[in-house]
Amino acid sequence: MSVADPLTKSLFVAGVQCLKQLWWRVHEPLAEELQPDIVLQDRFDQGRQVGELARTTFDNGLLVPSDGDRDERLAATAGAIASGTPRLFEASFHATGVFVSVDILQRDAAGYTLIEVKSASKQKEEHIPDAAVQVHVLQGNGIDVRRVEIMHLNGDFAHPDVGDLFARTEVTNAVHGRLAWIAGDIERQLASLAGTIPDVRIGAHCSEPRDCPFMERCWPNDRHHIRKLYTVGPKKAAAYLQSGIATIAQLPASTKLPAAAQRQRRALATNTLIVEPALARALEPFDVQPLGFLDFETVSRAVPVWNGMSPWSQAPAQLSYHQSQPDGTFRHDEHLAEGGEDARPLLARRLVELTKGAVRVVTYSAFEKTQIRSLQKTVPEFADPLHEL
Repeated sequence: MSVADPLTKSLFVAGVQCLKQLWWRVHEPLAEELQPDIVLQDRFDQGRQVGELARTTFDNGLLVPSDGDRDERLAATAGAIASGTPRLFEASFHATGVFVSVDILQRDAAGYTLIEVKSASKQKEEHIPDAAVQVHVLQGNGIDVRRVEIMHLNGDFAHPDVGDLFARTEVTNAVHGRLAWIAGDIERQLASLAGTIPDVRIGAHCSEPRDCPFMERCWPNDRHHIRKLYTVGPKKAAAYLQSGIATIAQLPASTKLPAAAQRQRRALATNTLIVEPALARALEPFDVQPLGFLDFETVSRAVPVWNGMSPWSQAPAQLSYHQSQPDGTFRHDEHLAEGGEDARPLLARRLVELTKGAVRVVTYSAFEKTQIRSLQKTVPEFADPLHEL
């Protein structure tokens, strides 16, 4: 098999989710949907950081350079294996049309242990196919993998030094249970790539284990489609489709829906704007002065850098606040953290200053409350006014 194998471990996982997604990823690698924005690029960068930090937890090991082409990486790996190197980072192998680089491969008297590093804060079911295809390829190269682990971030770790940053979960049995299907999965994926774009119906797989980047190509953007139903969510929408309900109008009259979804269904059926008689009463809490409107944006890091934070925990770093004025207008104030220092103390101070004159503060959801409660703990000098807020 040529080293120009069309599948990698990440492409294989995409193919397990959806053959159409895999086809687009391979045949349209420059597709707009695959170009990372600054947020997604940051996630990629954090993933690389986690991988690099994971390697530092081992006393020694040989890193196979990733800047060479596949032939060079395969040759370097083969040479290290032949010389008896006990631990390899990014060891590269190929077999049956798949090229993989193993995060950590270590050898002892009992055989090899394969360790797949993930930036998640726990081991997930979606990690199993990823590890299994690597074991399959290594077995094709005569590598006896006796143990498989997922090395992930430890959700109980708190910066700077509470607990260990990483945890390791053995998944050997789960991986071996998947191996029987790997060869067939690879054959199906290679066959789909060799032909025209596969015909795959939309369903729950479009958002499991993660949202497909090409979802908008497949799902109708019609306001009558069942996916547009208020708070339906991708899983419930897929369940409706599975039962033969493709539009909101097809919902049985007996279907229990939230009041807003019921109103939506009536509005679509009559093609009219519906204003409920209870709207005036619902708006009564807003009839106070001064009235504030608060919104937070947060940051989360795989590897936390501020005291007390755990992997991927959130901290507010930006606030936007509007407050009503006597003349009927609104004054807008905002705060955006800059630099690498802990953003929470200054944000808490600014938050208290801006909102202290409001009779009532409005938020879109309870999210802001959770962040204010967190600030009470992390910025205790403002605990009392934050409690008032």
